Amino acid sequence: ALAMGLQPGLCAQSCAATRPSPYMSYSGSRPWSVIGLRPAMQLAARSVASAQALIERGIAADGQLAERPERPAEPARAYLASTPDAARNVRERLFPPAGPVPGVAALEVVRVRSEALPPLRRTLVYETGLARPAPMVGEWLPGALADHLTSFGGQLEHGPGDGQMNVLDWLESGATASYGTVSEPCNHVQKFPHPQVLIRSYAQGLSALEAYWRSVAWPAQGVFVGEPLAAPFAAPPASASTP
Repeated sequence: ALAMGLQPGLCAQSCAATRPSPYMSYSGSRPWSVIGLRPAMQLAARSVASAQALIERGIAADGQLAERPERPAEPARAYLASTPDAARNVRERLFPPAGPVPGVAALEVVRVRSEALPPLRRTLVYETGLARPAPMVGEWLPGALADHLTSFGGQLEHGPGDGQMNVLDWLESGATASYGTVSEPCNHVQKFPHPQVLIRSYAQGLSALEAYWRSVAWPAQGVFVGEPLAAPFAAPPASASTP
């Protein structure tokens, strides 16, 4: 509502289509001036210490995977986990093929199944579809994005273990940003991050805020949560010239 404006009709028909986001097809850097939208992300956490750690991860992410002459010894990974939950696994058909991301030496896609997860290493993106994914352990890179397709993952007031998993659990486990819906969306894929768009946008150097916003076509029922400025693929700023 803060960015897109209130849509009262969703209170009566939460499964209906919502107003499309103009940001999904916008590629500039001045969205308020051009399309009248200010993308927003909540910097939320369960404690001050967790919030501080979240901010530090965002800062540490900046430029760490930017293109360099030398090839990284081990790429970052985007894990896309299919699940046996048919209603919440609808994004599987949108998963890109496994393997290196074209043109991005520092990132590869790994297709996995939720019931047989391998050890997760150098995780930069993790997307799945379950009401309550298994506890996340493994290596999260600074700037990691993680989300799960379920109805109420964006209801931040819910504590750990209370109903469907809260997106704050991703942040507590080591991710830097996430997305979840707050009312019944009826698993329209447009109401959740598009895996290909999210991965491509982030790998192009956009921030977590920009990449997540670009990946959700109908965001009216969702909340973007995390450290908005994390940008692991952003080019390092040019050194200031000497006067």
